[in-house]
Amino acid sequence: MVDTGGNPGSAVRGRRKSRWIWLSAVVVALMVIAGGFAAIARPWTPEFRHGGLTVAPAPDTGQVFPEVAPARSDAPAPTVAGIAAALAPVVGNPDLGAFAGEVSDPSSATVLWSKDSTKPMIPSSTAKIMLVAAALLTLPDDQRVTTKVLAGAPGELVLVAGGDPTLTTRAAGGYYTGGARIADLAAQVRASGRQVNAIVVDTSAYSGPTMASGWDPIDIAEGSIAPIEPIMLDGGRFDPTADYSPRTANPALDAGRALAAELGADPAAVRVGPAAQTGAQIAKVESAPLRVRLHDMMIHSDNVLAETIGRELAAASGQPASFAGAVAATTAALSTAGFDIAGLRLADNSGLSIDDRVTPKLLDSIIATAAKPTGAAAVVPAGTQARPENDPRAAALAPMLDYLPVAGGTGTLAPRFVTQNRQGAGWVRAKTGTLSVASALVGYVLDRDGRVLTFALMSNDRLPEQSRPALDAVAGALRDCGCS
Repeated sequence: MVDTGGNPGSAVRGRRKSRWIWLSAVVVALMVIAGGFAAIARPWTPEFRHGGLTVAPAPDTGQVFPEVAPARSDAPAPTVAGIAAALAPVVGNPDLGAFAGEVSDPSSATVLWSKDSTKPMIPSSTAKIMLVAAALLTLPDDQRVTTKVLAGAPGELVLVAGGDPTLTTRAAGGYYTGGARIADLAAQVRASGRQVNAIVVDTSAYSGPTMASGWDPIDIAEGSIAPIEPIMLDGGRFDPTADYSPRTANPALDAGRALAAELGADPAAVRVGPAAQTGAQIAKVESAPLRVRLHDMMIHSDNVLAETIGRELAAASGQPASFAGAVAATTAALSTAGFDIAGLRLADNSGLSIDDRVTPKLLDSIIATAAKPTGAAAVVPAGTQARPENDPRAAALAPMLDYLPVAGGTGTLAPRFVTQNRQGAGWVRAKTGTLSVASALVGYVLDRDGRVLTFALMSNDRLPEQSRPALDAVAGALRDCGCS
């Protein structure tokens, strides 16, 4: 029995005191536990931030051994009969329309299959293969195009267009890889302290018409081309993020106006034409090297780049920087290198013209030459004394193989070999060509035996939605072929 001392509230106070002691003990215990945890993981330690987990040490950065090796020339060689049997189910497809083609084994320099291979066909964008070959055989791969600003009459600048369509106004880079920036030109002008009231754009680097025969003016608005002038912003695109953005009809004038805007000058005070006078150089920018521009041109099938690079080739060959001069330079370079140009007729270098004609034999021979085995890949087959022929053109043209889109993976082949003919995805590399009246596919593939096969497949007189899957099926059949 508890003695309350005659005070009725003392028992209540006793119970409250006991509860307080119990709560204090709990708090102390929790503080001890918390203190112990704090000793283990303080809030500013990595263990606390990661829930008590420790951070693993960085992985060992040891030597990497690449698994990809060149295709060897001693892989089992396909036979003519084997290739014919593999292609028989697909080359008779009526969706191919007027069809011609050739398939070769570059290791043995043997044509394995052909159909009307000497017949001139509309090449569409596979014409770019001839331009790349001519450029690689003629021009240094590090060649750049220069755009300059010179002093003109008092208060006037002269923007000298040197043939670069890859300039951009975008700070983060435009459509093309490594394109020069208008802002960099403007910064140099400002640093010179020169006052600017007017700009003249000098386009005298090019001559002749700005549109080729066989081109349709509607292709400007639909994004395939712009008038070929020696300076452009993002190839004349209104939207530098889109392959087929509508293009401007006045690319050089637009470039001059962009420079005026950067300098705070009136864009209305920009004109295209000869300057009243020219003086000292005030500013200059350069394009990416030729090898980069060739890659962009082939992967994206860029018609503007093709035509401007064609004019670089013309200038280096002593030809006028015009459509006529550019195709003459391409034709001469191929002929000089020993390629059979019989039946070749070009109105442009991009393949956009419906007036162009080329044989599958010529296109296949270019790719087959580029694919000839050299170095470690040129292996003597067991049991023979044969030596692969040393073709000096092969080393020069070999970079072309890396410029070709990958089936189902890159560039213009990215959407193809995805839902149909999937056996070719990742194995076929080829330049595409598409017009409303023609489709083509020219490139190479590794067959099931590990042998490189080159091909030129050309379809005329069928709509692309019919002919392209049919062409892809032929290339896919070559990939499936174990034709030795």
